[in-house]
Amino acid sequence: MAEKNSSGRGQRDLTVKVKTARGRKLSSTLWLQRQLNDPYVKRAKAEGFRGRAAFKISELDDKYRFLVPGARVVDLGCAPGGWCQIAVKRVNALGDKSGKKVGRVLGVDLQAVEPIAGAELHQLDFMADDADEQVKLWLGGKADVVMSDMAAASSGHKQTDHLRIIALCEAAAYFAFDVLEEGGTFVAKVLAGGAEGELQKLLKQRFRSVANVKPGASRSDSSEKFVVASGFRGQTESNT
Repeated sequence: MAEKNSSGRGQRDLTVKVKTARGRKLSSTLWLQRQLNDPYVKRAKAEGFRGRAAFKISELDDKYRFLVPGARVVDLGCAPGGWCQIAVKRVNALGDKSGKKVGRVLGVDLQAVEPIAGAELHQLDFMADDADEQVKLWLGGKADVVMSDMAAASSGHKQTDHLRIIALCEAAAYFAFDVLEEGGTFVAKVLAGGAEGELQKLLKQRFRSVANVKPGASRSDSSEKFVVASGFRGQTESNT
């Protein structure tokens, strides 16, 4: 019987190194290398999810329990579909949890998204004037959850990118105000950076509870965090 290798060489060999190809920037090579060695990326592939982001929404829901059986969920900017995949299972959109209420998952994105069993996917600009009415028409009513993992295209300038994603999150929040049922939940990605004060103030006016969380599945070197606003107060004279 061959002697067991105890040098640790085998463990080191598990790390994938990517050679810099001609025409590829060093930053792109390092990103690719990080992707190939990311445990969440590997786990997502093994479990059939469309991206590591699936574990972010899983962790948030484990803590705040908004994806309950029977819930009607709208996923804004849903491509590639990882959040929808998690939502389908948890709200029982396929009806495979006997004795549990059957929910709905509706995903919208500017681009076409590959079909997901149990989710209704539509190509739609959620910022279009009639988008909220269209979504309510598809749902047959209002939503219990509006969630967004959207990020504006990176400019490479940290402060500019922060302002862009805050603006995108605010737009998603106003959309949520139009389509959420009273008591509903809004979940969205933001970037820490100092400009989110007005967004936080806005959400605290409209929701009973607002939490800011960085899931374990978020990369440690990322400035992203997620806001979970629950207990939507509904449309009243003071906030219309």
